[in-house]
Amino acid sequence: MSSMESKKRLSKALAAAGIASRRAAEEIIFEGRVKVNGTVVKVPQTLVNWDSDTILVDEEPIQGEERKVYYILNKPHGFICSNTRVGSKKLVIDLFAHLDLRVFTIGRLDRDTTGLLLVTNDGNFANKVIHPSSNISKEYLVKTSQEITDVHLKAISKGTYIENGLVRPVKVEKVRKGTLKVVVKEGKKREVRLLVQNAGLDLLELSRIRIGGLRLGPLPEGGFRELTEAEKKVIFQNL
Repeated sequence: MSSMESKKRLSKALAAAGIASRRAAEEIIFEGRVKVNGTVVKVPQTLVNWDSDTILVDEEPIQGEERKVYYILNKPHGFICSNTRVGSKKLVIDLFAHLDLRVFTIGRLDRDTTGLLLVTNDGNFANKVIHPSSNISKEYLVKTSQEITDVHLKAISKGTYIENGLVRPVKVEKVRKGTLKVVVKEGKKREVRLLVQNAGLDLLELSRIRIGGLRLGPLPEGGFRELTEAEKKVIFQNL
């Protein structure tokens, strides 16, 4: 293999090494957190070679590509989807510390939201899951303190403004007196929480139960397991 063939774009190399999705790896580079051979590099397209270049992220050496792992997790309440610790806050990746692998979450659930979360060290796979072109829907189970009426359902269906744009759910369905399901595709920060609260409902519990065709199933809160090859594919099948 020639030296050019063995070189990769820095963002792609970081994604392959399990640092983050390619998009998130680009942000890390833009923030000046990456050094190549002792020099801060802020250009994601910079070509690097694992054999001849020394790459640091936040002053920590990156050794190259690891065995790729893919997990489904039932995220517990109170955990943060971040690889950067602030104070004593609990991170989702703490649950995987014993594996001795550098992993990250695909997308995010906020601290108070539980449910289906994907964890991996494959940045290219993560990028495919979160990229808008995959058009993957996500389903949430919502529990409120009030009885849900048609007025509430219509208000949620009409959508709400988030980050200067109108966000509408794909589907809203009442399950029982104080429980409903909401399906979204946008992926805006705290999207479902805001849709429900802006409709006048007090939200008690929020849990994601499906991503694409992959359902959470009977996984206990805080539990995780490796995805099968079939499950990795079914993520991209929308229901």
